[in-house]
Amino acid sequence: MTPKVEFHFDFGSPNAYFSHLIIPAIEQRTGARFTYVPILLGGVFKLTNNQPPMVQFKDIKAKSDYMKIEIVRFIKKHGLSRFKMNPHFPVNTVQVMRGAVAAEMDGELPRYADAVFRYMWEDGLKMDDAQVIRAALDAGGLDGGRTLARIQEQDVKDKLLENTQATVARGTFGVPTFFVGNEIFFGKDKLRDVEEEIEAAKAAT
Repeated sequence: MTPKVEFHFDFGSPNAYFSHLIIPAIEQRTGARFTYVPILLGGVFKLTNNQPPMVQFKDIKAKSDYMKIEIVRFIKKHGLSRFKMNPHFPVNTVQVMRGAVAAEMDGELPRYADAVFRYMWEDGLKMDDAQVIRAALDAGGLDGGRTLARIQEQDVKDKLLENTQATVARGTFGVPTFFVGNEIFFGKDKLRDVEEEIEAAKAAT
């Protein structure tokens, strides 16, 4: 039996973007389907007293340099040539993450996630500007005006907060975080472990 597999994400993380592009191959190999769970990374940081790497390691030049090398290696290994560091980074993702919650409620999350990850990490758009968000979604065949209206609805706001609090309660401290059943994995570099855990869970049942 294939276990439940979850991908807890925020569009503001380049590592979440990388994971998003790798996930389909894992799904194909394992038969598992990843459930995308929108969370707010800024909220996770506040709830866990964590900091983004660019802040946490800003005074450790060797660490910062190594992280850049690791990204280049990952891109090369997986052929992720469309990646471009967003010139507006860090981007406030509250609006687009609420949009992800609304898209999930409306059965549009896969299309929405594909689009926003692309706008953020391939097109380099300023995805915390409401007009940019609207124009980008409209250009991608999604309803930008409806999305901007939906993100103001209280049930959408509440759901994103609920998701964020719930993921922290399960042990999340950053993004991307994965769950295979109750087993937690953090970071794009753990995707191989995620795949192995899926296969182990399948074999056990």
